[in-house]
Amino acid sequence: MVEPLDCAIIGGGPGGLTAAIYLARFRRSSVVVDAAASRARWIPESHNCPGFPTGVSGRDYLARLKLQARACNARFESGEVTAIHRDGDLFRLAGVDGLSARKVILATGCEDVMPPVAGLADAIDCGAIRLCPVCDGFEAIDRDIAVYGPLAQAADHALFIRTFSRRVVLVPSDDHDDPGARSRLRDAGVAITGAGRDMRFDGSRCSFMLGDRRRAFDVVYSMLGTRQNADLATTLGAATDDEGALLVDHDLLTSVPGLYAIGDVVSALNQIAVATGHAAIAATHVHNALPRNHA
Repeated sequence: MVEPLDCAIIGGGPGGLTAAIYLARFRRSSVVVDAAASRARWIPESHNCPGFPTGVSGRDYLARLKLQARACNARFESGEVTAIHRDGDLFRLAGVDGLSARKVILATGCEDVMPPVAGLADAIDCGAIRLCPVCDGFEAIDRDIAVYGPLAQAADHALFIRTFSRRVVLVPSDDHDDPGARSRLRDAGVAITGAGRDMRFDGSRCSFMLGDRRRAFDVVYSMLGTRQNADLATTLGAATDDEGALLVDHDLLTSVPGLYAIGDVVSALNQIAVATGHAAIAATHVHNALPRNHA
């Protein structure tokens, strides 16, 4: 029987990698199980990440974190954890051979619901489609911006983006109306079109069929929602909010003893800085909750 680890970290995004750095520096036995599906990999270049004044791509940032973790002798396993089982005081991970741990940090994040457009990766890479106005609204100042999503859910995003441009248009992704949202948008100077159809990317900009004419925008913020990757925790009985994000306490513990959750899978602001902060708190609590590992 393989000796149980102090902690298993599930997910190799900014949160999971930061947790690995902390635990390795605390001289704890841990492993990062990485399915190479971090949401950060979609970031072409972030100017919102502290410490990178000239910007950093998501993939480069992940590579830097992994390099730092490896320098502390952090351990990595490629693959996907398909289930977590309780075995007394241990967690056993299915899908990765022989792994068990006293604690688990879940850093599985969430997945953006992507718009139906050919050339999606290229559109995101050149900034024609963006996914997070908190991250990069500053880079869209004074541009011609469309916010694409269900009217009721996308309205608050459109109002937020008015901070950066006077030319903001909400393009509904469906035909459902919301008079209250329309009123708030109208008062803020946000135009509202009919439902956007046949979204296309021409290599530099995206456009929609709006009624009988096609209109292109400098930037389209896709606000179609996210899906939380919380199944590993909910099957153990972990509590979630109404949108499926995991609920945690101030130490990032879920309602399941010994199971922590950090980053976008948690009900919080979906930001790299938040995920890394979560990781620092959770990893330190893991270290202090385990028996002392005196030299």
